[in-house]
Amino acid sequence: MPTKDEMYKFQEEIEKLVAGTDYNYMEAIIEYCNQTGMEIELASSLVNKDLKAKIEIDAQELNMLPKTRRLPI
Repeated sequence: MPTKDEMYKFQEEIEKLVAGTDYNYMEAIIEYCNQTGMEIELASSLVNKDLKAKIEIDAQELNMLPKTRRLPI
């Protein structure tokens, strides 16, 4: 079971990859795994709720998930 610190560090690395490239979050996680040799299954256990929400938004924009209604902020 990964620690919160490991999950936070993983999220930081993914955020850096997304900011520095044209990747969405799913692509960034796959690329990170390819670069580091990390198994996708291990990466899935490191995804925290903040990162999961960003992946969900990406999936909705790519029509992989149905769009949910959001209140304007």
